[in-house]
Amino acid sequence: MTRPNVADVKRVASLGGGPIGAGWAAHFLARGYDVTGYLHAMNEEAMYRKIIDTAWVSLTALGLAPGASLGRLRLTDKLEDAVGDAEFVQESAPERLELKQKLYEKLGALVPADVVIASSTSGLMMTDIQALCPTPERTVIGHPFNPPYLLPLVEIIGGRKTTPAAVGWARDFYAHAGKAPLVMKKEIPGFVATRLQEAVWREALHMVANGEATPEDIDIALMNGPAPRLAIQGQCMAFHVACGEGGMATNLDQFGPALKLPWTRLEAPELTKELRDRMVDGCNEMAMGRHFEDMAAERDRAIVGVLKAVRAARAGG
Repeated sequence: MTRPNVADVKRVASLGGGPIGAGWAAHFLARGYDVTGYLHAMNEEAMYRKIIDTAWVSLTALGLAPGASLGRLRLTDKLEDAVGDAEFVQESAPERLELKQKLYEKLGALVPADVVIASSTSGLMMTDIQALCPTPERTVIGHPFNPPYLLPLVEIIGGRKTTPAAVGWARDFYAHAGKAPLVMKKEIPGFVATRLQEAVWREALHMVANGEATPEDIDIALMNGPAPRLAIQGQCMAFHVACGEGGMATNLDQFGPALKLPWTRLEAPELTKELRDRMVDGCNEMAMGRHFEDMAAERDRAIVGVLKAVRAARAGG
């Protein structure tokens, strides 16, 4: 089977009417693709376009590709119309295995045979998703981080029936489309970045549950401690560089014994109503009555600033 050269792809289908599906559509539009968005029902269009419009402000600030235009978006609630002429499919349906299995059973027959189908799932495994698909060899995970129109990471892994060629093509396509692809070594629930994020999240829940910190304390600690550094260096390289010439060896030799100290409680705490309310109340206090859309816009402006600063630093500017 001959797939199109990644540089020749012009038409992308983004399936799903939520923030991830619309966010992917915004990203591909900003990169100059023709995008067909598939909605479960056309009454989702207003919210979908609102997400696109919000994303477009930040994408314009970052710089649009030649030919990028909101006019290149087409919406439909007919699956066959969405994927019939697609050269790449990004699926962002709800996180329900049975739903995805039935969807892939249809996609396997509707999507042109040489086209890769990628799932945005944040925790399901492709081996399970592709179980009913008649053409599972071209199905992969393409898991983004939210918002997908700003954060570069895409985690890629195939299922048991996926061919290595499909995984390689997806990696090359995402890179060409302006993403930072990470091809995983093996299938694991939650992939890489989500599992790391969940470790921080579990620790945060324990501290709130035990009255050791508030949600605001935790976010202050992260934003003013690890976060700025992690934008430049990942956890491993940050520790490697922090220990001078000895690097990671010094880090492990000097601080390794501390790993046995009871600092972490990685088993998930019981999500009681009290803990749930503490988290909700703490976040509402930080929000101070601001609307979600205003907070999302504020977040996006800040991320744009971080991305611009990282670009300038890496370029020596």
